[in-house]
Amino acid sequence: MKRLSSLVLLLMLAGLVQFARAQDTLKLSHQEFIAVVKKYHPLAFRYRLQNQIAKAEVQGARGNFDPVLAAKNGLKTINGTEYYKESTVELDIPTWYGISFNGSYNYLEGQKLNNSQTPGGLYQFGITLPLAKNLLYDKRRALLEQARFATQLTEAEQILLTNDLMLEAENTYWELVKAHEVLNLQNKAVKINEDRLSLIKKTYQYGEKAAIDTTEALSQLQSFQVKQKDAYLEFVKANQQLVLFLWQENQQPYDISQLIIPKESLTDNAAYQNYLSLIKEIDDLSLSNHASILMYSSKLNILESERRLKFQSLLPKIDLTYNFLNKENYASNFLPLFQNNYQYGLKLEIPIFLRQARADYRIAKFKIRQNQLDTDYKKQEINTKINSYKYLVINYNQQISLAFQNTSNYQRLLQAEQTKYNNGESSLFLINARETKLIEVQEKLLELRLKFLRGYNQLKWTKENFRM
Repeated sequence: MKRLSSLVLLLMLAGLVQFARAQDTLKLSHQEFIAVVKKYHPLAFRYRLQNQIAKAEVQGARGNFDPVLAAKNGLKTINGTEYYKESTVELDIPTWYGISFNGSYNYLEGQKLNNSQTPGGLYQFGITLPLAKNLLYDKRRALLEQARFATQLTEAEQILLTNDLMLEAENTYWELVKAHEVLNLQNKAVKINEDRLSLIKKTYQYGEKAAIDTTEALSQLQSFQVKQKDAYLEFVKANQQLVLFLWQENQQPYDISQLIIPKESLTDNAAYQNYLSLIKEIDDLSLSNHASILMYSSKLNILESERRLKFQSLLPKIDLTYNFLNKENYASNFLPLFQNNYQYGLKLEIPIFLRQARADYRIAKFKIRQNQLDTDYKKQEINTKINSYKYLVINYNQQISLAFQNTSNYQRLLQAEQTKYNNGESSLFLINARETKLIEVQEKLLELRLKFLRGYNQLKWTKENFRM
């Protein structure tokens, strides 16, 4: 299914590029753009790789529990005298509970052996058991647990970073939509004023209008042409920003020299109908499931693991080692313990003042407290941002309603002024003033719609930060 999805996206972009080569512009829908960014953008790909790195680190931590097989072969000869000849094969098996099992075969011969050494073949099976420090917890267990928690932390961080990237990409797309619609407004205004200038020139030639009216019309046209050039420049800039998010499957940027025309508009958007239900969905979510809070929870688990490990340094190190011994070609006789064919050792270590251990343990507890404070602050910060986004969206939606009514009113005023002008009761100057004001309120309405969509996107991608 994933391969099919990748193929569809690849064919989609390939088709767009082929179309672009034959046309001056190409069209790109919002859905297509978001899908391509999520799948192929190098930052999104990098964040997914970070998850793979975290999983590999878990595998590396498991390596501390791998059995170790070792072999050794040695010989010492001086002046023709063979001091010793030794061959050893060993297997050490660490376990989760701090206990280590080991077995070995040792063959030793020579003319200068120590009295403590056993000539011939010797089998040995033993166990090493910590009786205090490292019994309940040790560095190997801590590293593996911390690697697992780090994987959860990385996954939560990847969610946040990816959603931030998608939010930026989506806002960039709607910036392009707004720039395109402003350009269309200015193109329409220029076309209307070109037709008006042409009509006034004809009426002047027929003696129905004064020469100053042609100057007035030309001045208005040139004013809109300047605004048209500026709108086109903004549209080109928005295109350049959008192209930064378009990448191929091999993480190579697309070379798109044509202008991209968005398929969507700021007016026809489902966000105007869906924002209230989105707010309700977010209100029903628990902050404990937010990716930022999950990051702090994973960090707390790591710090708690570190605290438990530091606590072990406050305990004395008491290690018991017991080995069963059996000479080659001799009968096995292991029981009862501590009677025959055995070797044992008891090792005790403890710092006198424990200053380093006590300091490390206190630092670990302080870090846990710091993390709790950071978590509480982050919860409040998330709450504040969500409330801010909600009020912003609701307020801008109300402003859009007022601005739409205002635009309709200015449209009627312009039409009325045009009628009065046709009846000889107004002037071209007043028509130009009405028209200029209408364009201003129309652009203001587009700006309000863009701000509304930005706030809606903030809410939408904030919701995506919650683990359902």
